[in-house]
Amino acid sequence: MRYISSLILLLFVTVSFAQTVDSTHVHATDTTVKHVDDSRIRISILTCGVGDELYSSFGHNGVRIIDSAKGLDEVYNYGTFSFSDPDFYVKFLRGKLMYYLSKSSYNNFIDTYIEEKRNIQEQVINLTPAQKQEMIKLLEHNARPENREYKYDFFMDNCATRIRDLFPKVLGPEFYFGETIGNKKISYRGIMNHYLITKHWERLGVNLLLGSRIDSIMTDDGIMFLPDYVHKGLVHARYKGEHVVAQDIDILKHDQPKVSTFNGPLWMMIGILILTVLSFLVPAFRYLKPIMRFLVLFSTGLLGCIMLFMWVGTNHLACSDNYNILWAVPLNIVVAFVANKRRVWLKIYALAAISLLIVGLVINAIGIQQLPLIEISPMLLCLMYIYIDMYKQNAHLSVATTPNTPTNTPTTAN
Repeated sequence: MRYISSLILLLFVTVSFAQTVDSTHVHATDTTVKHVDDSRIRISILTCGVGDELYSSFGHNGVRIIDSAKGLDEVYNYGTFSFSDPDFYVKFLRGKLMYYLSKSSYNNFIDTYIEEKRNIQEQVINLTPAQKQEMIKLLEHNARPENREYKYDFFMDNCATRIRDLFPKVLGPEFYFGETIGNKKISYRGIMNHYLITKHWERLGVNLLLGSRIDSIMTDDGIMFLPDYVHKGLVHARYKGEHVVAQDIDILKHDQPKVSTFNGPLWMMIGILILTVLSFLVPAFRYLKPIMRFLVLFSTGLLGCIMLFMWVGTNHLACSDNYNILWAVPLNIVVAFVANKRRVWLKIYALAAISLLIVGLVINAIGIQQLPLIEISPMLLCLMYIYIDMYKQNAHLSVATTPNTPTNTPTTAN
């Protein structure tokens, strides 16, 4: 399943599980198949590992079907989309891009994974001949032009969840997945941060753009929006008390240790904070004050505008209810141009902005939405410096006076 990188860094979350694989190492663990099968059809689930690139950060799933009687070895892929759509970028941005089920040869499917040296595991599914035919029938039905498209959703409807949902449809209520997370309390945001642990810019973008909905705690079923957890759920899956997986094979195995990387966004934020503090507190750097004030207010206002658009102007449900907007106030993009003026409304605005920032921190503290505090804390301190300064420079003003109003002098009636 092939995915695209973000149109905007912060849009990264709308892309997900990509395809890939390599070569030679094969290890199989066999379990006893309980029925005689002379159909010469073999159905398996492919779980493709994560890669170095953004589009491959979460892995991928596919359904492999080998029919030796017909000489077929094909993979059904729910992660396909068309770049040829003239409105591709608009649909992608608005959350209206349709994904579809495609079918390709196994050799074509694994080419990318061979090149990128990513892992692939294959779970051969223990099905009766009739169940195999039912699985193929369902996949072929879904692959028809009139049925193949679906409204992609990173968390709720993607290549992994589509494959997850095939099993209860084919096997019925006597099928159940094995335990995946058990009693652990893991949020969608938490598991995403785990996968993006070395991709600091992408992780920050995801956490800024996605709202409070992804802070809900996942279930065993919900976490199977990730290909690795579809694999894990199948490991102990049962049908009528018997294992569903007949073989678990490592088609490609690579050691991929997680390497600690330089946290660029954090150090950039620290640099901005240092320049802001110097411009406010050190006379020799006072010339930087209007520059830093403008840059901080304008950038946070622009970010707030992007968040607001993604919340109310698109179909990306995960971007709604985003309380990062409490500190990245969209109006900052306007205030940045007048923050050096003397206006009574700027005093009121500063007090309101400080209050919203504090509310945002409270929302984080009580768990409604986890803000990326490690990276944004320096920026929040910059905003506090700016808002407090804005309040002080306008504190002497009242609604009845303006900076340009001359002092009244007594007059004597004739």
